[in-house]
Amino acid sequence: MQANRIMEIVNVAELAAIDAAVWNGKGDKVSADQAATSAMRKAFNEMSFSGRIVIGEGERDKAPMLFIGEELGRGGEEIDIAVDPLEGTNLCAYNQANALTTIAVAPRGALLFAPDTYMRKIAAGPACVGKVHVDKTPAENIAAVAEALGKPVSEVNVCILERDRHADLIKAVREAGARIRLIGDGDVFGAIATAVPGTGIDLYMGTGGAPEGVLACTGLKAIGGVFMGRFDFGVDEEGVEKRVRAEKTAGVNLDGVLTMDMLVRSDDAAFVACGVTDGEMVSGVSHEGGSITTESVVMNSADHTVRFIKTCRTNGDGAVRF
Repeated sequence: MQANRIMEIVNVAELAAIDAAVWNGKGDKVSADQAATSAMRKAFNEMSFSGRIVIGEGERDKAPMLFIGEELGRGGEEIDIAVDPLEGTNLCAYNQANALTTIAVAPRGALLFAPDTYMRKIAAGPACVGKVHVDKTPAENIAAVAEALGKPVSEVNVCILERDRHADLIKAVREAGARIRLIGDGDVFGAIATAVPGTGIDLYMGTGGAPEGVLACTGLKAIGGVFMGRFDFGVDEEGVEKRVRAEKTAGVNLDGVLTMDMLVRSDDAAFVACGVTDGEMVSGVSHEGGSITTESVVMNSADHTVRFIKTCRTNGDGAVRF
């Protein structure tokens, strides 16, 4: 992915974050999500490319914009787009850490049309490649991460979504002797953070949204991390119906292990996240001295880098990045 194209994507994420941040702490997650979605769609449509939403706000009959299959842009390079315009809507609504605008991009046909159902996931940083597996027990995976990182099991920090369905997982992790970082929302953050220095997260495990799995996988693949999953239709009240739809669109074995190369079928992909609220990975939107400052993280498979970009907009006259 060319550098100028990635910077255009960064700009889209920033504009969405700025509009979402207007709703920080106001208790209205619906308006926050709508603001991010509208800003993202408007910015995409001003780009000279042929973008297609493969993961977005839902099916066309349920989402007025950024729906699956929506075509964006003024024409040009064909790119598939996966978005979560506001990852952590509750986090934004209640001004809690790690609300993000997230975008993954890859050449046309490279990103899996993931059904809107659940996925059992495991994610870790580059040192753990080949060491962990979604079908291993929590204790086995924790021991493997400890060995790969050269730390005792008692110092391994496992990130898990705080959900009732994870009661057994949480119990198993504690019995293994590892630490747990419970998060209320932010499935993409939890997985991506395993590969970003300074977050304190070593391993991500649990069941979350399949679309968010593709977003996280894009970032981790770009920098050589680990991501693996399995669809879990049984957790979903509409699992039977969603499985039927997935059989027509996903193009993978719905009962098999989902590897990184199955979720992201290209080595030319990028992941961008911009902070809406402050967090361990990036800072949120701030307004100081008449300017608007945003901070984003960019994971680019072209050079296997993680870059942090701070952008300052003054009086709407443009953006200065440093």
